[in-house]
Parts: sequence; structure tokens; C-alpha cells
Amino acid sequence: MQTLAHWDGGPGPWILFLPLVWAAAVIGAVTVLRRTARRGGLWRPVDTGRPAGDSPLALLGRRFASGEIDEDEYWRRLSVLDEQFGRMGKRGMA
Repeated sequence: MQTLAHWDGGPGPWILFLPLVWAAAVIGAVTVLRRTARRGGLWRPVDTGRPAGDSPLALLGRRFASGEIDEDEYWRRLSVLDEQFGRMGKRGMA
């Protein structure tokens, strides 16, 4: 303790400051990384105009509801999707 109180060639009281600087640097880095991750990361995916994870059935239903396709076109495309994805089409409609 004598070396810390009276500087006589030893590390002196500044030796206590070094762990505080490292702790501040680590806490700052963790804070920046967490805030970046919450906002979607550094590289955000390109917006394609449709929500992520949107299924083909949901997209077909949305197009039918907005009037882009008529009922015959809807049922025709639904049968193609049902053949392609199996029983998913029937569960998605229930």
C-alpha cells in the first residue's frame, strides 16, 4: 500500500485507473453491439415490398382480397400451390 500512496518509482496510484478504463471500454462496446443488434444489425436486408416470412398462400390471399386477381385465377393458383406444398394449402385456408 505504501507504493500506491507515495510514488517512488513504482506504478503509483494510476495503476488503479487502468482497470476502470478497460471496464468502460468493454461496457461501451457491449452497449453499442446490443443497440446495433436491436435495430436490425449493420447490414439490413433489402426491402422487397412484402413482409419477411410471407408465405405464397398469404400473398395469393392478399392479391385476391385487393382485387388483383379474380376468383377463378385464385382457385387455379391455389390448386397449383396445394400440389406443390401438399396439405399446407388446406391448413392455411382453415
